Order: sequence, then structure tokens, then C-alpha cells
Amino acid sequence: MANSIAEQLTQEIACEGLLECIHGLKQLDKDCYRVLVESERPLSIDEISEQVDRERSTAYRSIQRLHTAGFVQKDQVNYDDGGYYHVFSPTDPSRVASDMQRMLNDWYAKMGQLIHEFEQKYADVSESTPPIEG
Repeated sequence: MANSIAEQLTQEIACEGLLECIHGLKQLDKDCYRVLVESERPLSIDEISEQVDRERSTAYRSIQRLHTAGFVQKDQVNYDDGGYYHVFSPTDPSRVASDMQRMLNDWYAKMGQLIHEFEQKYADVSESTPPIEG
């Protein structure tokens, strides 16, 4: 991924690149998300870890990042004789897109404010600097 916005604008960004760009997600996170999207039913951590060929704890950390970012929903399944486990499924894509749009709008507003502050700071400096005579 490019370091500056100018570099990012010159590159082609894939849809999955949004996961990394906006949320800082890693390749394993994207792999886990893909497994959930391709599944016809919610999956347990054990099922996810098996499909991405990672340890259970590693898959769990990835799913937690996805859950925190809003990409994954967690539901509790209760055993008849007591106890429970969690299953995970992808969040509705329109909700995820809406959340990303809101985050982008917030970022845009912050950048606009920083640009305004930059302009004010350096406008004051340029007004007090005498012209260079040649």
C-alpha cells in the first residue's frame, strides 16, 4: 500500500483494498472475512481457523478485529445441556459500506479543517514577511 495520499491516488485500489486502507486490516483478516462471506451459514472459530489453516487463537484475534471494525456479527448458540459457543457471519454489505462512507466523510472533514489551519498559519507568516527585493 502506498504511503501518501498522492501515491494512493495514482494506484488502482481493489474493493478488498478498502479493508486495509480504511480499517488497517491484515491479509489474514481479509482471508477470514472471505471465508465467512463464502459460507452459507455462520461459522465457529474452529471452522474458520481450519479453513484459513491457522491456529484457533490466531483466527480468533482476526475475527475480533473484523468484529470491532463492524464487518462481522457474533451470535451465541446455546447447548441444550448448558453452555454455549459463538458463531460468526458477515455483516450486511450495505451497512458496512454506509459505515465506511461515514468514516470517510469524518476523515474528509478533519482534513479540510487541517488544510484551513495550514492556510491560516502560513497566510499570517507570508503577510508579515517583507518582499524580497531583487
